Amino acid sequence: MIEFKNVSKTYDNGTAALRDVSITINDGEFVFIVGSSGAGKSTFLKIIMREQVADQGSIIVNNYNLNKMKKREIPKFRRTMGIVFQDFRLIPNMTVFDNVAFAMRVIGAKEKEIRKRVPYVLSLVGLTSKARQLPTQLSGGEQQRVALARALVNNAGIIIADEPTGNIDPEMSYEIVDLLNHINNNGTTVVMVTHEHELVRRFNHRVITINQGQVVSDTGVKQKSVVETATPITETESKPETKEEMMQAAEQEIQENVEKLREEVKSPEIIEENSNTKYYEQPNVDKELEDFMKNYGIDSDDLTTDSVDYSKYLDSDDGGDKQ
Repeated sequence: MIEFKNVSKTYDNGTAALRDVSITINDGEFVFIVGSSGAGKSTFLKIIMREQVADQGSIIVNNYNLNKMKKREIPKFRRTMGIVFQDFRLIPNMTVFDNVAFAMRVIGAKEKEIRKRVPYVLSLVGLTSKARQLPTQLSGGEQQRVALARALVNNAGIIIADEPTGNIDPEMSYEIVDLLNHINNNGTTVVMVTHEHELVRRFNHRVITINQGQVVSDTGVKQKSVVETATPITETESKPETKEEMMQAAEQEIQENVEKLREEVKSPEIIEENSNTKYYEQPNVDKELEDFMKNYGIDSDDLTTDSVDYSKYLDSDDGGDKQ
């Protein structure tokens, strides 16, 4: 669970990044965080990851009290979550296998465990056949799938996705969010920052809108927000002049835009929570893994667990046999 209570953060240059933010994200939720550039979305994520420390308020993430956390506890805390970045952040001279295995090696996992777990996670994201390739040999969408596999490999309970579709084309963007949606259906909490309203429209998940450091709308809770208490501005009224009036007008416009996004989509096109799209194909039943079963006699039930040492099905140059 992620819980913010009256959290505020102001940087040294005077920028108020967050102002009295209270948000609760329960285990197993999928939440989109939206808002314009500079609204405070990145600060929100950095505080969750303990890259930044709030000036005031209370923050609880995965039962860790971030206000009282000591520096030596931060690495252990970060192992409870997986992080996917916009720019992939893969190691260019490592194979796909080793990029994912790296996340296990840095926490001291045994090589035997790595040889089992990494190929299994690569199969979940549909990259079994790419294990031996370098990041430069992959498309943008495939590189982001590697990054997602790396985030999943240590059984993270929370996936933090910071603009994960920002550097890939629209079709691949849809596939990445579809995959995140599938991961969420299996119980993993997903918090995704995005500017792509089309993705928000298509996947019917909770949407939190942040503007100028404040939560101005949250489709997941019933609350009396600043937007609801603001007096609507009609055509006959004068334009807002004070800073407070301008803030209220901006918040109201954002709320109306979110509602319009929902109304513009026909109900059959919306991807409901706890469901997969009609386009989703479980990677574990792709042709390559079917060939594995045929040639090596793997039981189909084993493909849904990490009990099989898949590394023996990979060529020796994929990093799986390294000690």
